Amino acid sequence: MHILLLNGPNLNLLGQREPGIYGARSFEDYLPELREAFPQFTLEYFQSNHEGALIDKLHEVGFTYHGIVLNAGGYTHTSVALADAIAAIGTPVVEVHLSNLHAREEFRQKSLIGRNCVGSISGFKLESYKLALHYFDGQRPRRVGFKV
Repeated sequence: MHILLLNGPNLNLLGQREPGIYGARSFEDYLPELREAFPQFTLEYFQSNHEGALIDKLHEVGFTYHGIVLNAGGYTHTSVALADAIAAIGTPVVEVHLSNLHAREEFRQKSLIGRNCVGSISGFKLESYKLALHYFDGQRPRRVGFKV
């Protein structure tokens, strides 16, 4: 099964940016651990600070991959375009966040993308990605046309 791990703005600074909130490891350091824990998946990773690049990636894989794990960063709270892109594709998306959004500032407690995702996981730092992959581990391809 092909799964895209899609990270949005400022997540390229994990391990450096506010480690008390986001943790002290970079995503690149964590990715081999995910691949080892889920050998049944082909995990592709993409990060961009640009909204359009994230939307383009969703369009690129959104009808052929089995799942997408999306940490949209700050776009979670602001991007109608990203929410629309998730709604437009056929691949299920799990929204993840490293911090507990409900314990953060009021503006971070509202997700514009969440309503178009199959679920949301927040507050478990990098482990949020593992929790999302466990969801896909229990799924079987349900749509005709998926490439394996």
